[in-house]
Amino acid sequence: MTSTDATNLYLPDMATIQEVIQETPNIKTFRITLNNPDAMRNFRFEPGQVGQLSVFGVGESTFVINSSPTRLDYLQFSVMRVGELTEKLHKLRPGDQVGVRAPLGNCFPYKEMKGKDIVFVGGGIGMAPLRTLLLYMLDNRADYGKISLLYGARSPSDMAFSYELPDWLGREDMTTELTVDNGTPDWKHHVGLIPNVLKEMAPSAENSFAVTCGPPIMIKFTIEALHTLGFKDDQIITTLEKRMKCGVGICGRCNIGTKYVCKDGPVFTNAQLKELPNEL
Repeated sequence: MTSTDATNLYLPDMATIQEVIQETPNIKTFRITLNNPDAMRNFRFEPGQVGQLSVFGVGESTFVINSSPTRLDYLQFSVMRVGELTEKLHKLRPGDQVGVRAPLGNCFPYKEMKGKDIVFVGGGIGMAPLRTLLLYMLDNRADYGKISLLYGARSPSDMAFSYELPDWLGREDMTTELTVDNGTPDWKHHVGLIPNVLKEMAPSAENSFAVTCGPPIMIKFTIEALHTLGFKDDQIITTLEKRMKCGVGICGRCNIGTKYVCKDGPVFTNAQLKELPNEL
């Protein structure tokens, strides 16, 4: 049983960092295991759920669990260095201790998506939440239709999970397109903004879902591109990690109108987001 099932919802489980991966100059991935063997063995989550990572003496913050529920040897969190807590996280090494409160929030509607074609559109660190759903679907490949991935970043060195890209590019059961804003002489893929490349790909909206995550400006124009391609708002899914603090709907820091990102989200359809006040 994890701490989120216990009486004290604020009490983190102790965990050990097993591996640290330098994804990009400002993104690191942490693979961790819970110190309690029973808690680790019994840990379950769904694609898209998040967790709170604690750096003792500094605080805690929310990150998506971007490993797959089908692969439970460790829990994976990818962290962009943007402030004091993430700066401290980036200094941690294998063997160091962190606190974990997870799983929190809702998940991608992966059961409703069965039998559908899936279009993933990720930008930068926004690939992290998409990764967990993508890996889950690849591990349950027969349950889903065509799978397409468009992943973009500012430059080739800003692409996270680069060690997985050769496999994704080489698979016959999915289509992968990569793009950067600024190419290099040895870059062999697209150079251009994600929404423009998406329109060139022209995925069919029939019997499909599109899942997107990235910088807010990217999401805005990606949704416009998807509308141009015929996707309706209830076919477009995104995930937010906006201003989460307590993670359990008590502090009110992440509320948008009557919704709490930590409890009602972080996964929303664009149709749901359109019903909320414009506070994003």
